[in-house]
Amino acid sequence: MSAVQKVGYRGIYDPKSEAPFRISRSKIDLFLNCERCFWLEVRKGIKRPPGFPFNINSAIDELLKREFDAYRVDKLPHPIMVENGLEGVLPFEHEDMEIWRENFTGIQYYDENLNLILFGAVDDIWVNEAGELIVVDYKSTSKKSEVTLDAPWQIGYKRQMECYQWLLRKIGFEVSDVGYFVYANGNSDAEGFFDVVEFNTKLISYKGDDSWVEPTLLELKACMGSDEMPKFGANCEYCKYVGERLKLSWAK
Repeated sequence: MSAVQKVGYRGIYDPKSEAPFRISRSKIDLFLNCERCFWLEVRKGIKRPPGFPFNINSAIDELLKREFDAYRVDKLPHPIMVENGLEGVLPFEHEDMEIWRENFTGIQYYDENLNLILFGAVDDIWVNEAGELIVVDYKSTSKKSEVTLDAPWQIGYKRQMECYQWLLRKIGFEVSDVGYFVYANGNSDAEGFFDVVEFNTKLISYKGDDSWVEPTLLELKACMGSDEMPKFGANCEYCKYVGERLKLSWAK
């Protein structure tokens, strides 16, 4: 196995093709959520209905990147690092940082055995005094209670971070098991909007474990290569909707 050496292709997977197929971090998560939805997308080009774009969240991500980049240029710790006692931690400088942040490029790794190019776009990377890279993900929301990582649906956030840790290790970097979520929570208790929303930003640490990634990729590749559509996902809301819809008659 090696770093990326081939361009690869996206879209519909052809089991007979010798060209490597590109699998994003989000596709891995889709497979874990529902094998049928994953198979329909990569083999038949049938995607789940798209959700609404999170434009405000995207704007906050972009502003956070600019903010941390200013400290990266000055080779100084961001105040949130100092406030949380992260001594010796700095924003990581690398010539490929902007490539690693690009949605359709990201951190890339070519697995020769599976003939897959795995990739994912990271929000930020820090580095500690030991030279270990620290994966950082920006999140934003607005809720009355304190932001945490305790909700069952946030397993997707954790897997996301672990995928990035795995990718960085595969391209040759020493990576800390501990990553961080820079979590911005919008205050909805103000007296009015007045073109301003105040945020309380919290740093949440998470100790990742990427041992699930490679076994999952083996299962994912077998699913892609099968001509048989997987069964309905038991916990998949999309599959449940289709199943209920098929029970109805089209005739009036």
